[in-house]
Amino acid sequence: VQLQASGGGLVQPGGSLRLSCAASGSISSFNAMGWYRQTPGKAREMVARITSGGSPIYTASVEGRFTISRDNAKNTVYLQMNSLKPEDTAVYYCEASWGVAGRSWGQGTQVTVSS
Repeated sequence: VQLQASGGGLVQPGGSLRLSCAASGSISSFNAMGWYRQTPGKAREMVARITSGGSPIYTASVEGRFTISRDNAKNTVYLQMNSLKPEDTAVYYCEASWGVAGRSWGQGTQVTVSS
């Protein structure tokens, strides 16, 4: 499975961005898909995940500002990011998991929040 992330960029504090993650195959069979982020010198952290049944979970720092969604017909997962803060600056990676231990990562997209 190949994942293609897009939608990153430079935005001012308080602004919005929508990230997209397109899968090369059907996502309906995945256990879950998610978005993670990483900054230099820090471990990659989970931002949001959504199960095959559509149940989302978020890390506390983005709760109420970010929304993860999936479109099975388009084999795409989205991350709508609102009220962005400088501390949201990171490389964002999409991820998919399936079966017992199957996992795949996208290539990452840079999000920079700065005035």
